Amino acid sequence: MTPNSASASSGPSRRSFLASTAVATAAVAGGMPLLAACGGSDGGSREGTTSGKAADKLLPTYIASTVAKPDIPSKNGSAAGFTSKIDLASLATSVPDKLGTGAPFTILSPLWGTPPKPDCAYYKALDAAAGTKITWQNQDGNTYGQKLGAVLASSSIPDMVVVPSWNLVGKIASAVSAKFMDLGPYLAGDKIKKYPNLAAIPSDSWRMSIFGGALRGIPMPAAPVTNIVPFYRKDIFDKKGYTVPKSADEFLSWAKEATSAKAKVWACGDMRWAAASIFGLLPAGPLGWNIGADGKLTYRIEHPEYLEHLEWVRKLFDAGVVHPDDKANTGDPTQRFTAGQTLVVNSDMSGWYGLTAQQAKSNPGFEMDGMDYFAAGGGNPTLYAVPPASIWSMIRKGASKETIENALAAANFAAAPFGTKERMFVDYGVEGTHYTVKNGVPVKTDLGNQEVNNAWVLLAAPAPYLAHPDLPEVTRKQVEWQQRQGAFVKKTSTYGMNIIEPSRYANLSSPFEQLEIDYVRGNKSLSDVQQAISTWKSSGGDKLRDWYKQLLDKNGSGN
Repeated sequence: MTPNSASASSGPSRRSFLASTAVATAAVAGGMPLLAACGGSDGGSREGTTSGKAADKLLPTYIASTVAKPDIPSKNGSAAGFTSKIDLASLATSVPDKLGTGAPFTILSPLWGTPPKPDCAYYKALDAAAGTKITWQNQDGNTYGQKLGAVLASSSIPDMVVVPSWNLVGKIASAVSAKFMDLGPYLAGDKIKKYPNLAAIPSDSWRMSIFGGALRGIPMPAAPVTNIVPFYRKDIFDKKGYTVPKSADEFLSWAKEATSAKAKVWACGDMRWAAASIFGLLPAGPLGWNIGADGKLTYRIEHPEYLEHLEWVRKLFDAGVVHPDDKANTGDPTQRFTAGQTLVVNSDMSGWYGLTAQQAKSNPGFEMDGMDYFAAGGGNPTLYAVPPASIWSMIRKGASKETIENALAAANFAAAPFGTKERMFVDYGVEGTHYTVKNGVPVKTDLGNQEVNNAWVLLAAPAPYLAHPDLPEVTRKQVEWQQRQGAFVKKTSTYGMNIIEPSRYANLSSPFEQLEIDYVRGNKSLSDVQQAISTWKSSGGDKLRDWYKQLLDKNGSGN
């Protein structure tokens, strides 16, 4: 059971974010510009945010769940960890009474993989357990934005719609407050008590669910600790007697020692994602705006750390310690990592479980671990919090009261915490039909692999947690890594705010991703990057700063 993580991947991507049957930590680090209004009414302003006192009045009361106790409690913003085996007889009940009335409703949702049949055993069982009758309109997750845009532009919108943050651009963003209802009358304040699993979702995640001045989204919460981990081959490090580096210079020195092109072993892949944290760089997107100690509001690319982290990564390429395929930007970096061709790769945290499980039989000596982040010059790092939610389910305006209550009943069931019967239902389906439990480890049947997909898990999720009954030690490593890094996590001035920038600035930062890729590989010069920063300022960056300053003056800082 792997809620709150994605599948093994070469880095954060939309596909990896939802590749498993249970999801949580946003794989899109740094956030995306989202729609909300500056305290406006329904269908009001299409840009800005709602935060501070205005947001506090809209939030549900937080009531932590006590139905299942984690083996490793959350600390420093980490996920909670469950390392015990599964005992079906001792699972708690988080939804003692069916809240659904069985009234039918439809849900539009992305799905990665082959959609199951509408009347499949999994859907029937979940409906029976939750008291719902859902017709799923599953769409290809890779092209979901196109479908979502077409649906929101039409006059026929499903009763409930799953909306990922990466799709909230252009007209889709503008449609959110116009098309989806205010859930405040059902969930704000103590009203949430009717739905205990939803009440246990952290307040920061609910705050990120405010669109157009109203609570419109039901969130999937995420831990604030970065999900990008500098993984290293611990088995090879131990065999070779390597010491894990503690500074940028130590890393480069080790990388030169460990690389042997003749032996087809290189130290690492492209380390840009990890380098951003090593050098204390602000995140991308709205979270990259921050008011410093000097009282000035600046964006990430204006900071010296921006050029410094790129220059360090370029040194790695220039030294020949990066795998040639990484330099060519081809293939899968994690495959080179598991093959021992590269010894360090920065990837999504989900790879800790995914790659370990993948290698368990074919490569039993395989062992990976996560490097703790360090400051470039050594010592403690400066890390920044990622968004507390990046995907929501929403209910269309005009839905009947019975439809709304059934949709909320489904979301409450989907948000059941680990260690409950409802969580097993959502993640594994029916015992004997979709899975069996062997030595405390749930194993899906062929039918389970076909039908138990990423549908119900997208309606809502519990507070962040990690659980891998088949590899409990991986769970422990993941949570303890988050706890150690979490001690150094800071929030930027825009943390927890659902922000959409004015459309005239929508493509302002677009050139930088490719420019960074080209620069670290030696295909662009430092002056090219500096010129891009100057162009960014003159083409709208300075005006965007004024816009953010006005927004923060009005709403207050997120930190």
